[in-house]
Amino acid sequence: MNDQAFLSRARGCMIGLAIGDAMGDIGRSDLYRNRYGIVTDMYAGVKSTDDTEFAILTARTLVDCGGQLTSAAVTAAWEKYILGQGGMFDRGGKPLYGAVENLKRGLLPPQTGLYNVMNNDDGAAMRIAPVGILCSGDPQRAAVMAEIDAQMSHAGDGIAAAQAVAASVAVATAGGSAAEVVQAGLAQIPAASWLGYSMAKMMAICDQAGSIEAAWQDLHNVFWTPVHSACEEALPQIYGIYRLTGGDFRRGMFWASNFGRDADTIAAVVGAMAGGRQGIEAIPAEWVEKARQPSGVCLRFSAQEDVLDLADQLVKLAAQS
Repeated sequence: MNDQAFLSRARGCMIGLAIGDAMGDIGRSDLYRNRYGIVTDMYAGVKSTDDTEFAILTARTLVDCGGQLTSAAVTAAWEKYILGQGGMFDRGGKPLYGAVENLKRGLLPPQTGLYNVMNNDDGAAMRIAPVGILCSGDPQRAAVMAEIDAQMSHAGDGIAAAQAVAASVAVATAGGSAAEVVQAGLAQIPAASWLGYSMAKMMAICDQAGSIEAAWQDLHNVFWTPVHSACEEALPQIYGIYRLTGGDFRRGMFWASNFGRDADTIAAVVGAMAGGRQGIEAIPAEWVEKARQPSGVCLRFSAQEDVLDLADQLVKLAAQS
């Protein structure tokens, strides 16, 4: 890969995730909907949620271990950056709190993810994009590393969802087409699983609809799960939006940010895949500046990190591996 193109895609991936997280979060806010109707910009007051901050944790873990990811390295990072800084604060997902509590009780991965509440939600998929950057061009390696990270908090479909996103990002940041990005994710999901069933239904909806406008309502209704969004709901919505917007960052942000329900994660992952494919030049510069510094609302240490700097460090690690 051309070094500058890869750097642009890595930066686009990380900042695209942060922008999608922030825009998707306000896209489901009554305050912003009442004022703007639909979200089309990084308005004043937007800030990251746990999606960005856990992606920062994954990136920091990879940097700290020199790209040699192991279960012990993930455990050390969670102990240092979460337990060592007072734990998780606001806005975290259920299985993330559960994994932290399991660590406190002396459990280690994969038990921290296996013996955990809602371990099939999208909380591993939302944080895994840095693995895809490190493994750019090698979706299989990305999937292997994604499992190592994801098993801290997730199991079953929750891990497969993370593997899918990591593989897709690995293809996107290597310059793959939007169709190749989607196929790389699908290849990581067991066909006989609930997630595999949902993803097959998503592809059929997209094939029949042919446009995001025509598929919009089915993407909401067909995959809805009662009470709490699971990865079997969110992941087909993510991939459906990405596919039908052609992997275009601005179009993806419009449809993902205004999706409702789990829109912060949906827009974060769409942003990571689209920004990873198109590069940072496809993203408005003012959006980049607003999103590059996490708020630390969930993980306090993340407020000291710079999203673009971490992307640069991941590029250096990838060059060495």
